[in-house]
Amino acid sequence: MNLIVAVDKNWAIGYQNKLLVRIPADQRFFRKETIHKAVIMGRKTLESFPGGVPLKDRLNVVITSNPEYSVKDAAVVNSIEKALEVVKDYKSEDIYIIGGESIYRQMLRLCDTAYVTKIDYAYMADTYFPNLDEMDDWTLTEESDEQTYHDLIYTFCRYERKK
Repeated sequence: MNLIVAVDKNWAIGYQNKLLVRIPADQRFFRKETIHKAVIMGRKTLESFPGGVPLKDRLNVVITSNPEYSVKDAAVVNSIEKALEVVKDYKSEDIYIIGGESIYRQMLRLCDTAYVTKIDYAYMADTYFPNLDEMDDWTLTEESDEQTYHDLIYTFCRYERKK
């Protein structure tokens, strides 16, 4: 399985249930990677999308502890095990964990590849992604040249779990 995330220089991912910044090239990359595949997310991540609606042309799986929660065009489950059951017919490389912090932390151990957009800026934040550079079982295998969006500098990185 894969995960995909954009982080700042402190591995922050959000503030008050919003992305830290929207970078068009990062959004295009996210779409290209996840289109026609399965995405697994927490309820707050879904609710942070425009209109709180699931992503088009993907199997959206939403994990929540609220048994009454439902959303049109998404599979709503109450555990990681049930989320994995929903995506069992997808190849592992076609499944993406897309947030938020709690889901990333719980599912990181199940992933082999992490697509990380690293933004060279420190934002005010209240949610974080584990720092893969400090983890012995992950290695940086690809890094793009520096990209810019207005005054922001960022790179697209690929990490892989060591076998």
